[in-house]
Amino acid sequence: MNPKKTMKLKEVGQSMVELALVLTILLVLLAGTIDLGHAFFIWLAMRDAAQEGAAYGSINPTDSGGIIARVQDNYDEVIVDPLASVDVFVSFAGPKCLSANPSTITVQVNYNNYPITMPFAGLLIGDSIPIHATINDSIIAPECP
Repeated sequence: MNPKKTMKLKEVGQSMVELALVLTILLVLLAGTIDLGHAFFIWLAMRDAAQEGAAYGSINPTDSGGIIARVQDNYDEVIVDPLASVDVFVSFAGPKCLSANPSTITVQVNYNNYPITMPFAGLLIGDSIPIHATINDSIIAPECP
């Protein structure tokens, strides 16, 4: 048998093993990047939903049900998992009206168990992570009596 031909076949086998190892690592990194990008997208949608609720609450601070409904209407299009536990909290600092001392509304949205789909990440950080978004806004209406 020709020694050059034997050497060439060994190099082809070595290249296949290297490709398999590197491709596995690259695909895991790609899956992690996609997962992180989706989590960031969810956070942006939750932040926008909290902003919408805070904007509505700054004009109608006594309508807590309406504030929560505004927030839920905004994130419902993005978080479509029926088992997702998303909590909305509304709190006020000061009176629920425009006064000399600035009053603020805080809208907090918590997605308690965003599922991680990246392979092997469950071993390091768990199967899910919490995502939180909080927005503070000033109350601009109605004026205090």
